[in-house]
Amino acid sequence: MRRFYGFDLGDAESAVCRLEKNSEIPPTVLEVEGVKSFITAYAALSDGTLLIGENACYAKNAQKRKLRFKSRFLKDPGVEQDVKSFAAGVLGALYASGDLLRNDNESCFYIGCPAGWDRNERERYREIFERVGYPPAKVISESRAALIAACQSKHLQIGYDILSRPMLVVDIGSSTTDFAYINRGREVEMQTGGEVFLGGGIMDELLLNYCVDSSSNPQKIRKIFAESEAWKNYCEFACRRLKERYYSDVEYFRDHECRDSVLIRQSFPPVRLSLTMDEKVAKHLEEGASERLNGSSFKEVFLESLRNVRQAISGNVPELLFLTGGVSKMPGIRQWCAEIFPEAVIITGSEPEFSVTKGLAWSGKIDEELREFRSDLEELKQATTVEDIVKEHIVDLYKDIVDTLTKPIIRKAAEPVFERWRNGEIQKLTDTNEALEREIAAYLRSDEARELMIAPVTAWLKPIAEKLEEYTVPICIKHHVPYSALSLKSYMRISDLDVKISAKDVFAVNEITWLIDSIISIIVGLLCGGSGVALIASGPTGIFAGMMISILVLALGKDKMEELLLKTDLPRPLRKLVPKNTIEARLDTITAEVRANLYESLKTDKNEEITQRLVDDISAQIEECLTKMAEVVEIPLG
Repeated sequence: MRRFYGFDLGDAESAVCRLEKNSEIPPTVLEVEGVKSFITAYAALSDGTLLIGENACYAKNAQKRKLRFKSRFLKDPGVEQDVKSFAAGVLGALYASGDLLRNDNESCFYIGCPAGWDRNERERYREIFERVGYPPAKVISESRAALIAACQSKHLQIGYDILSRPMLVVDIGSSTTDFAYINRGREVEMQTGGEVFLGGGIMDELLLNYCVDSSSNPQKIRKIFAESEAWKNYCEFACRRLKERYYSDVEYFRDHECRDSVLIRQSFPPVRLSLTMDEKVAKHLEEGASERLNGSSFKEVFLESLRNVRQAISGNVPELLFLTGGVSKMPGIRQWCAEIFPEAVIITGSEPEFSVTKGLAWSGKIDEELREFRSDLEELKQATTVEDIVKEHIVDLYKDIVDTLTKPIIRKAAEPVFERWRNGEIQKLTDTNEALEREIAAYLRSDEARELMIAPVTAWLKPIAEKLEEYTVPICIKHHVPYSALSLKSYMRISDLDVKISAKDVFAVNEITWLIDSIISIIVGLLCGGSGVALIASGPTGIFAGMMISILVLALGKDKMEELLLKTDLPRPLRKLVPKNTIEARLDTITAEVRANLYESLKTDKNEEITQRLVDDISAQIEECLTKMAEVVEIPLG
């Protein structure tokens, strides 16, 4: 895709913008029907003409006219047709202005929806635009789009604020207020909140009622509104624009008038409605009772919504609060947010009324860039690069395992086995092999052994990580991603991430059976020193046992004696002649020899099939790790 369109279809007003893929220019808000922010309204005339925006509000020969329909999308199935008609009118206007080319295969649309809409509702919404004939379209939450717009306009520090700090996005629209809780870059579903039916339209109504009541002929104006919903809505939109103008520079309007007027042509002669905004009116809008809010004020309902959202957040309290939507310019909004979230830094964009549409366009471009990023990463994973690097260093891993586990195995597994033989629990020395096999396998499965492997495995991964960066850094450079994004070295240092290369799971016991067998044969051979002769005859108290062995040698010969000794159930008193500390001392003495013999065994005895399985397993985990890290890269981008 080369062009990305953001379409913020609001309940009261809408906006469309365009972003070119290979341009450094930020999204451009397009004029539709001559204005950047146009009224969400359509009218079907008797001759088949479809009007949208302000022209649709007061067209006299309209057979059908609809305004403010999006807020009813989830409750009224008939609204689908209204969305379809309005979307068709916008598409036609874009074609007519040349801002969108017909049969353009290089463009796509990103369309906003409230954060509270689920996947099925979003898909139903998207299909409407597909049926109208829009280029490929995707629907994402408006609050998410506003956050992306903030990132791209440098209001937040990408990769730090969003990844490290929990934040709340508050998008105040004309009919609803969206709350999106972002924790470590991911939107977290809240049990309550999400979407609240409270928007700037409430204030528009209050301002209109105030101005009508203050007019010279309120009865006539109300009669016109009762006869023409279009004129009522048109006057309400005029109130909306006046209100936004006032809140855009409250300090200026403390000393200057903020006024406008609407000439209502529904009657003859036309009636002029004067509109005004000042500090007194602003207080009325914020704190005055509203019928639509069951007698509560905008301020009361907004504060209560913030309290509910705070209570619904299961993670850390937001440290950043991002405000968007035209109403977000109100000083009171910031004060109320600070009252409920005193811990948060409150941020508002420079053009909050266009934050969503710009963020939607950015989302399209970012999705395309991430698709290419993921494609290059997948190509690296599909190659044998990772496997080759791991295989090159696998012998070092075996050696590190031996260095780490030899002494603990002897102390924790072998010593208890020979103590059991000494106490008569194991009948013959030949039985120690089976007992050692069980004990060593059990120890290698223990948390203690696996914890011991974490440090050597982490150290072993570092040269692999350095070698791998020869391949990941070019991908990062190509897609303007920080080098550390795909660095295993930096990844291993981030202790609070929940996905790591885990030393506990890398080495399953059944994959190093040959190592267990080698350990057993080496320990038995070195410890017994001639099939038990050295063990039984060692130490001062072994003199008597040594005399008995000498007699057996004379009677049977050396080989027969060793075979007999291994298979004989020696009397317990004879075994007790071998002190416990003698066994311990002997084990300490042979530790270095066991390690040396294991090194030799690594060269000659290891099973190549098992080694390959181990290489494949580690490589798969590294590749999974790269995938997870790529997802982290995507987080602040959308």
